[in-house]
Amino acid sequence: MTTAAMTPHRPTGAAGQERFWRLVHAEWNKFRTVRGWVIAMIVAIGAIAVFVFAATSVSRSCGTPASSLSAARSGSTAVSVSTACPPPPAGPGGEPVQDDFYFAHQPLTGNGTITVQMTSLTGQVEVSQAPGGAPQLRPGMQPWSKAGIIIKQSLSQGSAYAAMMVTGTHGVRMQWDYQTDTPGLTGSVSATSPRWLRLVRDGSTITGYDSADGTHWTLVGSATVPGLTATVQAGLFAAAPGNPNTGATFTATGAFRHIALSWPGAGWTGTNVGGSGPNGVPLPGRLRQNAGTLAVTGSGDIAPLAGNLNVLSAQRALAGTFIGLIPLIVVGAMFITGEYRRGLIQVSLVASPRRGRLLAAKAVVLGMVSFVTGLIAATLAVAVGTHRFARTGIPVWPVPALTEARLVVGTAALLAVAAVLALAIGTILRRSALAVTTAIVLIFVPYLLATKQTPQAGPSAWVESLLRITPAAAFSVQQAVPQFSQVTAIYTPTGGYYPLAPWAGLAVECAWAAAALALAYYLLRRRDA
Repeated sequence: MTTAAMTPHRPTGAAGQERFWRLVHAEWNKFRTVRGWVIAMIVAIGAIAVFVFAATSVSRSCGTPASSLSAARSGSTAVSVSTACPPPPAGPGGEPVQDDFYFAHQPLTGNGTITVQMTSLTGQVEVSQAPGGAPQLRPGMQPWSKAGIIIKQSLSQGSAYAAMMVTGTHGVRMQWDYQTDTPGLTGSVSATSPRWLRLVRDGSTITGYDSADGTHWTLVGSATVPGLTATVQAGLFAAAPGNPNTGATFTATGAFRHIALSWPGAGWTGTNVGGSGPNGVPLPGRLRQNAGTLAVTGSGDIAPLAGNLNVLSAQRALAGTFIGLIPLIVVGAMFITGEYRRGLIQVSLVASPRRGRLLAAKAVVLGMVSFVTGLIAATLAVAVGTHRFARTGIPVWPVPALTEARLVVGTAALLAVAAVLALAIGTILRRSALAVTTAIVLIFVPYLLATKQTPQAGPSAWVESLLRITPAAAFSVQQAVPQFSQVTAIYTPTGGYYPLAPWAGLAVECAWAAAALALAYYLLRRRDA
């Protein structure tokens, strides 16, 4: 009796998966045997990694030295000396900060409470005169001008602090350690609509309150400020940031009444924190007392040093990404259009009659190759750029390890999705030149329009909309320096700022690729090869 050989049962799904990965392997073999495509991947790596040398060829200049400022205002010639440029102070987290303001202070040992009533906040702006004329001040308020009460570790720039303040147009705010800002009462302050502010120190915790009548208090925020010593400096302050668009210099004056301290007062000492000149106050402050009111006038700011070209970060090292995209887009389109041009698409469809599976296999191979290419390029660029930035003299924003990983992996994903998008467009249009042009228009044009806008004005509303709805939104995944609402700065793509959050921008590009693949699949099934 002969026993027939039996073939083991294999689930249909498992067999289908095996056939798909065999198809992926076949597409990979097809890709790696085309020398031009492999060279294009190497060119993409080189473009991104080498462009970092151009992106990091920058230097810092302090502009007109403080010692020459009066001569410049009087019409004399002053020479900028970049070699005398001191580094900016570093905040508690190592971030570069601006910490220059006028401070009327006295020591506080141990725990304590300071309470004040503010009845006004006014401002002035310095008006430049003709050569030989003295500068004059006229009324003018910078929106983030501020005055209030502050508890600060010391008079050293960059030391930890927490403050309650009234601002020019943003109401009452509590800010601490440069990066954190939380709102309190809205509206402007006046004699008929005063603002009461209170700071309470309890060990390393500083709590802020505000009130409209001095009786009913509302918690604004609570900050843990580690490392506070037993004795700190507490008191009144005023500051007014300059206008980055015009370079105008502002001052702010806060009027304080009903100042109450929970410790024996030792009298007020006025200090221009940071002195004057580079990293110091633009205009010296002053303290005046009249009929029970203390008026504190100051310029400068207490904030992180952020904004267009004020700081460098690992993000700048990835400036060559848009160049590296070009060879990937070309390969992505030609991965399918090349088969149409040579008539090989028929062979591919015979080997894989299920056209959607063929398109998916090509997308997997192209996406994986492009992702690895981007990963290598971004890793090299960030490593080289970080090393070179340290030698520019420009403050470098510290990037946490997770953020740096997001920059590298996000850049690789940006490149991979762009290549897959080009593949889908190539499938739809079936013409290499037309597909490449379309992909470049979708990705590059919005990006270039945004970077070509006047930095002082920022991108127009319609250009910013393009950065929200086109695949160019994916460049936001490379943003490393946060955008701070309390900092007046030039937040544009030129400086590395985008309207969408990092992963949200990448999601927009993914949505475009998914939609294009869906249309490509539909047309591939309905049309003759």
